[in-house]
Amino acid sequence: MPKVIRDMLGRQGLTRVDEALAILLARLGTVAPQTDTVPLASALDRITAGRIVSPEDLPTHARSTMDGFAVQAVDTFGASESMPVYLRITGKIAMGEQPAQMIERGCCAQIPTGGLLPPGTDAVVMLEHTVPIDESMIEIVKAAGVGANLIAPGEDIGKNGQALPAGHRLRPQDLGLLAGLGLDQVEVCRRLTVGVLSTGDEIVPHTEVPPPGKVRDINGITLSALIRRAGAKATLYGIVSDRKEIFFPAVEKAVSENDLVLFSGGSSVGMRDLGEQAIASLGNPGILVHGVALKPGKPIIIGLTGTTPIFGLPGHPVSAMVCFELFVEPTIRRLSGLAAPDVFPRAVVLARLARNINSAPGRRDLIRVQLSRAATGWVADPVLGKSGAITTISRAHGYFLIDEDSQGFTQDTEVEVTLYL
Repeated sequence: MPKVIRDMLGRQGLTRVDEALAILLARLGTVAPQTDTVPLASALDRITAGRIVSPEDLPTHARSTMDGFAVQAVDTFGASESMPVYLRITGKIAMGEQPAQMIERGCCAQIPTGGLLPPGTDAVVMLEHTVPIDESMIEIVKAAGVGANLIAPGEDIGKNGQALPAGHRLRPQDLGLLAGLGLDQVEVCRRLTVGVLSTGDEIVPHTEVPPPGKVRDINGITLSALIRRAGAKATLYGIVSDRKEIFFPAVEKAVSENDLVLFSGGSSVGMRDLGEQAIASLGNPGILVHGVALKPGKPIIIGLTGTTPIFGLPGHPVSAMVCFELFVEPTIRRLSGLAAPDVFPRAVVLARLARNINSAPGRRDLIRVQLSRAATGWVADPVLGKSGAITTISRAHGYFLIDEDSQGFTQDTEVEVTLYL
């Protein structure tokens, strides 16, 4: 059972942030996402569906890593500027060609970076460590050991070696590795689809001028962008009335068509807010958490129907974004097939607080900040404002957290700021 704590007014029912997420992730269990096969050129940021094994050695032949001369290492033993070794130039390696000429003892071949090592040689002397005598002879002024300045066959990766593990997010360098192995397609986990509903009779499209009592829909656009950033596809269902006969069927339709569903608004306690009832009506296990010890974002609903997570996010844009980052994005990562979905690197900087900041005990606070550079390092200046003010997060460069057991930080305390990218 989740640990129940009281808010500042003594009301019960709030769950700690980490525990709320753990409750949902535990229910999701082992992930077995569906897969797609996509062209390598379209695979950026996709998740590998299985272990990828190298079909060949990389490189397939020994190559020079420097401009210089291919030699037999034994011929350079003891070479120095005061006692150089003299070698006869008997070949010149061209890029893109397989050299056939055997390089005998006492001889060498000129070779460019990336050139294939000719037969008989086992090292490369850097151009900087040679002195030309004439077109047919050079001085070697520094010895080269066996394997110097070359990459051996399979040294990068051997045939049947693991190129990439399962559950790996493909980065540009990973695509380069697969291209180097001659792979043109890759099996990846299917992208999740996330349904997004903006609820409330007070909401109008963002393209309209709202009459008195109405507000533009900010969350639909914002949440769909966050979904794309998280590697999933957003399905926008537009603005949905908070009348039961309209809202319930809309949520049910979204659940039937998506892997995960978000609705914003309808999460706070009120006669017109039917989010909890809608989730409960869709079947077991239903509501997992309603209300977390978090500011902003306290009234979030976390539910599950079958294997489909449903999140009732607060209507205030900042609260909705905070809840997305702390709860929805980790869920997307888990369902997307990432091997380590709960350990995901984020861009962070250490900064010193520009002022004191207080927090209520028993509550996690997410504090937005602007960063500036000082002689001693980064300075974090809190951006204060209400959760309905979208500019407080638009102006912020990042945020830091005040955990439930803390009552705040004093000026000049060093905090870890997670950057908004």
